[in-house]
Amino acid sequence: SLEPDEVRGSGWEVKLVGEGADDAGGVFDDTITEMCQELISGVVTTAGILFGVAVRTKKPLAVPLAPLVWKLLVGEPVSIDDLEETDSLYAQSLRGIRDIHLSGVTEANFHEVIPLECFEGTSCTSQLVPIVAGGRSIPLTFHNRLQYVEQAVHFRLPMVVLVAAVREGMAWIIPVPLLSLVTAQHLEQLVCGLPHISIQLLRRVVRYRELDESSLLVQWLWDILESFTNAERVLFMRFVSGRSRLPANLADLSQRFQVMKVDRAPDGLPTAQTCFFQLRLPPYSSQEIMAERLRYAINNCRSIDMDNYMLARNTDMGQISDDEY
Repeated sequence: SLEPDEVRGSGWEVKLVGEGADDAGGVFDDTITEMCQELISGVVTTAGILFGVAVRTKKPLAVPLAPLVWKLLVGEPVSIDDLEETDSLYAQSLRGIRDIHLSGVTEANFHEVIPLECFEGTSCTSQLVPIVAGGRSIPLTFHNRLQYVEQAVHFRLPMVVLVAAVREGMAWIIPVPLLSLVTAQHLEQLVCGLPHISIQLLRRVVRYRELDESSLLVQWLWDILESFTNAERVLFMRFVSGRSRLPANLADLSQRFQVMKVDRAPDGLPTAQTCFFQLRLPPYSSQEIMAERLRYAINNCRSIDMDNYMLARNTDMGQISDDEY
């Protein structure tokens, strides 16, 4: 029921009913990440609007899609190679028809090898149906088999209708006709960012509070992050920012990654301020203990759950200004 300009620009403010989340960006990011997980599981169908928001806000989404989807979105031609990623058996059968001359088959014995007599194909429900309008009246021959294969590729792409719906959703947020000016790979980077979390990139955008590059705590942190698997790095990003992807272009990061030392009991759990892309570290007695505490935090705190505590604390101590973060 929203108008396009209501979701265009910097997105929207999130208020979670029954929770104390105070949205300064982190709750928005966390909610978008939850939406991406729902998209992957097929729960919601508002991908187009989210894709547009990702491009506008320069905050990427973790929605791994087949390359052919991005090609369809920008209008690039698709081939058997693209189809094979989602339907390998059908792609192999089409290759067999296309390259049948390599096996010595000619026009004379074509139908002895290929039982299809017209422009029909097997649907996703295993039914033999026309692959183009009037396909049953178009005979399949040795000479027009390449045309048949080209049409069959598009016939076998049921997501064409879904892609059209995604483009319609994107049109709410961004000028969709301009998609023809970018490549499929570029659009994927604009929407999804980098599939792997680069520690080197994080080191280039870090800012320290009560610490510096030579601090033992800092050296331990980078060693631990380097030892993490990419799955653990994704959890770490979710913990400190509410997001699970980094933009492909470093200039698109709206905030620098902050690492801050806090005056708390040694060897406690780290905390984070997702709104400010900030990690808060207490002192640690060893790198091993720090790694164990950090792993525990990122695996067991995947959602924002300390906001009621923070709201009560801010009320008792006076509102904390952004300059303090």
